[in-house]
Amino acid sequence: MANIKSAKKRALQSEKRRLHNASMRSMVRTSIKKVFKTIKTGDWEASMKDFQAAQKVIDRIADKGVFTKNWAARTKSRLNARVKALKAA
Repeated sequence: MANIKSAKKRALQSEKRRLHNASMRSMVRTSIKKVFKTIKTGDWEASMKDFQAAQKVIDRIADKGVFTKNWAARTKSRLNARVKALKAA
């Protein structure tokens, strides 16, 4: 543990931020899993609805810097491709 007061404060802030970011990451992963689950059912409309909800969550978390913007764009693109494939099939 740190000895200097400012370092102690930094350690506390870092831990608080780490826990908050872990919660955000979990929220994103859950929304992505939800899209995959509805894609497996084959229901395009439900998949599209879940994809749009996941898209908002992914963008919001990427704006906060928990994930990079490139990761967010790549993930949304891959999800969108799977949802579109449902419509084509």
